Amino acid sequence: MPRRFVTLDVFTSRPFGGNPLAVVLDAQGLDDAAMQQISREFNVSETVFVLPPKNPANRARIRIFSVAHEMPFAGHPTVGAAVLLALEDKLVKGTLKIEEPIGTVTCEVTTQSAGQGAGSRKGVAVFTAPRKGALEEVDVSRAACAEALNLDESDIGFDAHRPVVASAGVPFLFVPLANLTALARARPDEAAFINSLGGFGEALYLYTLDEEGDADFRARMFSPGLGTEEDPATGAAAAAFPCVLLDAENRVDGHHKVRIDQGFEMGRPSRVDLGFTVKGGQVLDATIGGSAVVITEGVLHI
Repeated sequence: MPRRFVTLDVFTSRPFGGNPLAVVLDAQGLDDAAMQQISREFNVSETVFVLPPKNPANRARIRIFSVAHEMPFAGHPTVGAAVLLALEDKLVKGTLKIEEPIGTVTCEVTTQSAGQGAGSRKGVAVFTAPRKGALEEVDVSRAACAEALNLDESDIGFDAHRPVVASAGVPFLFVPLANLTALARARPDEAAFINSLGGFGEALYLYTLDEEGDADFRARMFSPGLGTEEDPATGAAAAAFPCVLLDAENRVDGHHKVRIDQGFEMGRPSRVDLGFTVKGGQVLDATIGGSAVVITEGVLHI
């Protein structure tokens, strides 16, 4: 059966930047094993499978697979799928509700189409994180992080920022680094992850202040446990980032905007726009936004 697919670069407005994503638009009839095999065939960090929604008021239901297993939620697949579905609907500006395993996600989308070819179909999507981020009650030492990343212990942390585990649906070990030099020098090793960090080393999100660019933070994400050595842009980690920031910083009540650059060290520059609202020292909600651009279109004969 012919099944249309599209690939996009997400968290970038230009082809060949950002985080690659594959989307299979006609996924009805595929079982779990077939979806996993197709994901491995595309061999990008995540592949989205579009299905009819369970609630007809929603635009679609999607399932998200890494090359290793299914994900309950992920940021760049949500942004990419929302932009693509809006393009398919010829929706210039509007709201889409997309069902994911974690829950229904509301996305505000704007699109543009100009001619044919890579880079001619693109858009921007901003979605509200379906779950508030929360810290997990674990103690991760700076020494263990340094060993797993081939860094010195003095490279770990800045100001009051410390290693913490946080999740907005997918758990990450957030490791603050002292500066951009330490971020560039980080060389994680899967065996060291297991030896030093145990079960907390499946997905490491490294971040530091962006002292050279126009972003607030620069980040890298390593996830050998999920089949991805390094991820160019990680929206699910950004969704949990507000509670990490409040663990180390005093943020006044109101709405905050944070710009995160990622993927520069691997030649795929990405930009994630994070927004969150604080009241009484607590995060009320968070939004993740970014651009996506269509790269290829084709047909799977499966």
